[in-house]
Amino acid sequence: MLLLVQSSLAGQTPMAWKAGAADVDITPDYPVRLSGYGSRTAETAKVAQRLHANALALQWRDDKPAVIVCVDNCGVPEAVRAEVLKRLAAGGRLIADERFALHSTHTHCAPMLTGVLPCLFGEELAAEHAKHIERYTEDLTTRIVTIIGQALDRMENARLEWSVGKVYFAFNRRLKTDSGFQNAQNFSGPTDRALPVLCVKSADRKKLIATYVSYACHCTTLGINEIHGDWAGLAHEELELRFPDSVCLIAIGCGADQNPYPRKENRFAVEHGVAIAKEIVRLINQPMLPVNGPLNCAHQEVMLPFDKLPTLAEWQTKASDPNKHTAFHAKKHLAMLERGELIPPALPYKIQVWNYGSDLLTINLPGEVVVDYSLRFKREFDPARTWVNGYTNDVPCYIPSQRVWEEGGYEGGGAMIYYGRPTRFASGVEDIIAGTVKRLVPQEFSTRRVLSPVGPLAGEIKP
Repeated sequence: MLLLVQSSLAGQTPMAWKAGAADVDITPDYPVRLSGYGSRTAETAKVAQRLHANALALQWRDDKPAVIVCVDNCGVPEAVRAEVLKRLAAGGRLIADERFALHSTHTHCAPMLTGVLPCLFGEELAAEHAKHIERYTEDLTTRIVTIIGQALDRMENARLEWSVGKVYFAFNRRLKTDSGFQNAQNFSGPTDRALPVLCVKSADRKKLIATYVSYACHCTTLGINEIHGDWAGLAHEELELRFPDSVCLIAIGCGADQNPYPRKENRFAVEHGVAIAKEIVRLINQPMLPVNGPLNCAHQEVMLPFDKLPTLAEWQTKASDPNKHTAFHAKKHLAMLERGELIPPALPYKIQVWNYGSDLLTINLPGEVVVDYSLRFKREFDPARTWVNGYTNDVPCYIPSQRVWEEGGYEGGGAMIYYGRPTRFASGVEDIIAGTVKRLVPQEFSTRRVLSPVGPLAGEIKP
């Protein structure tokens, strides 16, 4: 029998937190194209595992509530997030933009959403396929709004605790070869295998309300054309089997250049999911660190400049390329120019920083963010109190570090074509992001270093 250990909660003010959580099944009951892999050409109605969206509402004393949502999808776009906030406000549930974190698990076995990876298939979608994608996008939006309302309605007095474990199936996937960087296991490449876990318990500590975790790894153990949550969905399923009255929220860290290994078989996805769940259970059955408020939330939008845009002649040449993805991407941009539209010179990028008093710092970054960012921020801020997420609030494209940008390859710029971006980023986007994060992070996290036997140590992170 699993027991919730009563943690050392010295310093935590009783009844200061309120929390509520909710879960909803988001599996479609109609055929739909799946996202993530461009080789798929058909819709599917086969469900290998149910998909979920989960919400956690948090409130410190009389402050405004904050909401965390995790969705089993390759990437939930900013447009869906904005619509969710709009509908909540219309229903009298006003959640401030900076106090809403929307994570995607990045499973490649979930339905495509409108506006995400528009050039993934290298061709226009059949009208019926596009209709189903639009239908699912609307269905998902509605269900996210519903579970946020449910989480807010279920708020009760609560206690927050956190700790960090480690899971070992993530490996760097950028292997240098004579012909460039190959998508293959790189044993010596940088990784961050930390598993931060936020545990939300009832005030009397007898009930586990929710667990919220993050792991820096692609959710791509599987490549089947069937609906499935991959390792994140299996971890969610495993944990809620163990704690059936709780809600498990799984986010993805800076795992854009990290793959699960081994992969390609269902048994490996099960092993990865169980590894996550077992580590969560191990942590919550040991003393964890108390998390106090207030929960301060800040964000800032910056512009990430693209490199030199192709000329009209260059677009025309690309439109005749034998590679269908290159040609389709170019034709999309030529059509924009013919309509008199401006090809954007930069990408809007909203950075979000939350700090739970002086106990925990979370940095939320949109897009497929490479591991260098989490390693950098853990070095620059307190590694014992810093948690970094990617795939949050939008998934517009890959976000390379300066190192990855200079090396090139898929994460360095090659993947931009599938996201419909005009070209790779200009040099220097890492400094833009890091400088903005530094301005948003409270100074206290840069000056007070905490080494705890419960929290992570800098030496645990492989540089």
